[in-house]
Amino acid sequence: MALRYKSGEEIKGGDQIMLHGHPGRVDFILTQHTGDPAMDWYIDEFGGGVMIKDDDVGSVFLSVESIEQDAGLEFVSRVQTEGS
Repeated sequence: MALRYKSGEEIKGGDQIMLHGHPGRVDFILTQHTGDPAMDWYIDEFGGGVMIKDDDVGSVFLSVESIEQDAGLEFVSRVQTEGS
């Protein structure tokens, strides 16, 4: 299951974003169990989602449900890597 911004782009780790007008980046995305209890907790509690690093706010986890209901998450840019 791929998570998407309201604009349609797939959410990927490292994306530069705006969250309610604050700049940040996507730290990690969880859509299935990883075998790491600390990470799997997010799946068990929220059904997955995205961890955002925001210099103003700190770390914020957005659940799949909140992203789908427009959590104020906007795509800005993506760092290109080899093969992408």
